Amino acid sequence: MRIDSATRDQLQAWEKELGAQYQRICQHELNLDITRGKPSADQLSLSDKLDGSLNGDYRAGDGTDTRNYGGLEGLICAREMGADILQVPTNEVIAGGNSSLTLMYHAVLTGYLFGFAGNTPWRDMKAPKFLCPVPGYDRHFAICEQLGIGMVNVPMTATGPDMGAAERLVEEDQEIIGMWCVPKFSNPTGVTYDQETVERLSRLGRIANPGFRIFWDNAYAIHDLGQQVNLPNIRTATVENDTVDSVLQFASTSKVTHAGSGVAYVSASPANLASLKQQMQAMTIGPDKVNQLRHSRLFPEFSMLKDHMKKHAGILQPKFACVLKHLDDAFGDSDLGTWEEPRGGYFVSFDTRPGCARAVVELAAGAGVKLTPAGATFPYGKDPEDCNIRIAPSFPPLEELDTAMSVFVLCVKLASVRKALEA
Repeated sequence: MRIDSATRDQLQAWEKELGAQYQRICQHELNLDITRGKPSADQLSLSDKLDGSLNGDYRAGDGTDTRNYGGLEGLICAREMGADILQVPTNEVIAGGNSSLTLMYHAVLTGYLFGFAGNTPWRDMKAPKFLCPVPGYDRHFAICEQLGIGMVNVPMTATGPDMGAAERLVEEDQEIIGMWCVPKFSNPTGVTYDQETVERLSRLGRIANPGFRIFWDNAYAIHDLGQQVNLPNIRTATVENDTVDSVLQFASTSKVTHAGSGVAYVSASPANLASLKQQMQAMTIGPDKVNQLRHSRLFPEFSMLKDHMKKHAGILQPKFACVLKHLDDAFGDSDLGTWEEPRGGYFVSFDTRPGCARAVVELAAGAGVKLTPAGATFPYGKDPEDCNIRIAPSFPPLEELDTAMSVFVLCVKLASVRKALEA
């Protein structure tokens, strides 16, 4: 099916046929959900040995009684795990609670209220703004929106954010004080930043406001689906360019072990960590060290953690293959949509023809398939082309995912034909 070369009679015939198929599906009263990238029950079960892993021994290797207060930076063994994941020195890591999003929010709030490393608090600026690669992660955008921080779209490319645009923007506007990045298997496109992109990002601190910070959300650092994809090391690049204060890195085990009770990490320069810890001292008496110790006992070596992630990949691979097969079978020789083939992470990003995404999501909902809201991958929920839809294959069983994708491709076809008939 190719819309651009179709006659109006063909479009009307397609609309009638597709509409009839859609009505038949609606009669099944489906209730399927592919909205968010949650691990499946099978994935969560891979880490059930966390329970009982301490066997009554709550002493960490350095003698810390993990049942008690204290330890603002987290256990050294937990920090070592975070350092392995992010490929940074252990002394530049804080191990926190279960959510890297919480650490990101805290870091943005620190910059907003107090500033980093002696720089001007962002709230004292007339119109502080973040650069936001799009399509991107809705929860990043929600942090900025809640704090009243403006957001400026930067297009994503096959190798990362459009660096020409990013460099021009930070140089021209000194009130751009931050940038969101999901550098490996980006949410939702699955793109991994290449060497040139990482190098250029590391140099932004030379031309941006001194208080400018990149929030490097490396959520999928070890979430390869097959052969390992290597992400260039942003810390190495900032050391070489004397811009170490310009980046804060984040990661967690939320999609590695039990999603609701993992360990989160932030890594940054000594100056940035000092700013974070100054505020943390007023808000917490330390993280859940018992849980940190459980994780360290389950994965005493990084190699064991990597082996564990291969088991995750074994569960996820058939699901991603299912999504991609449906897309290729339905649209491989059509002009109805484009998509990425991710090599890791949790999402597949699909672009409809302009002006169709919201209609696709509404049609799918009417047929009993819940999708991430159209526009969610853009700041303020406003996709200027109304085309991007994020597909999350991980949570449902494979047979349910297969059914959901059958509905999805039908809805894309029907919405596309109806949009063409409106022209």
